Amino acid sequence: MSAGDRDTETDEPRPIVHEVPSAVSPYIRRIVADNPGAMTGPGTNTYLAGVDEIAVIDPGPDTDAHIDAVAGCGGDRIRWILLTHTHPDHAPATKRLKARTGAEVCAFDDRDDVPVDRFLADGDTVETTEFRIRAIHTPGHASNHLCYLLEEERTLFSGDHIMDGSTVVIAPPDGDMAAYLDSLAKVRAIKRLRAIAPGHGHVITDPIERIDAYVAHRLEREAQVLGAVQTAGTTTIADIVGELYTGLVEELVPRAAQSVHAHLQKLAADGLVRGEDPDGDWTAAG
Repeated sequence: MSAGDRDTETDEPRPIVHEVPSAVSPYIRRIVADNPGAMTGPGTNTYLAGVDEIAVIDPGPDTDAHIDAVAGCGGDRIRWILLTHTHPDHAPATKRLKARTGAEVCAFDDRDDVPVDRFLADGDTVETTEFRIRAIHTPGHASNHLCYLLEEERTLFSGDHIMDGSTVVIAPPDGDMAAYLDSLAKVRAIKRLRAIAPGHGHVITDPIERIDAYVAHRLEREAQVLGAVQTAGTTTIADIVGELYTGLVEELVPRAAQSVHAHLQKLAADGLVRGEDPDGDWTAAG
């Protein structure tokens, strides 16, 4: 790394420039894909961890500009491609980046036509003389979701488990609210966690406070969903969304419905509501 590469992100993050590497710590560089949107925020973050040997975390979208930026930054030092999950804004560049670098692809599983060389389970590590990265299975947003802890810096690459600036979509059937809350508790228990490098947005430097805020938000929303069902006696997801998400832009209404469905599934498992069909009726238990 050059001296300039060793600059780190401060409490006032620099403006995001797409497809240009920026250093967020002595070991970590970030390249933000040019795919901004309602679901991706400023774009998908691809991280390069290491100096002499590099692990790429989430290669991102399959575009020439992004693949060129990542390969150009890491060159022949790229040894691993680590996937947090296989959603279409995080994993599609895997094939072409592997072809250019020969890197070993590591992930929880190989769904969505992603070529995987090594399957990682909870606690598995990728190690060099420079660093060790530990995989942490964090289902909730996706059942195959992994976070990665860079142990030397106590930085967590969180993928879509925790994001900067917004909450996370939990979309059944693969998304699971109970699993998501359990996974939040799991990462909160990481000792000496210094920072979270999310899949979207800036690095989070108050990780415990942010996790606590995520949990509080989910529990508040769960109480609101339960209250809506209990007040109505029998209701639908569409009615709950209309009541709880006033003023939501039309583009995000389907995502809100998925979140409400995930909460209802958890409440049903807890014995507090009854229902199964996302398009059908949900009733209060008892």
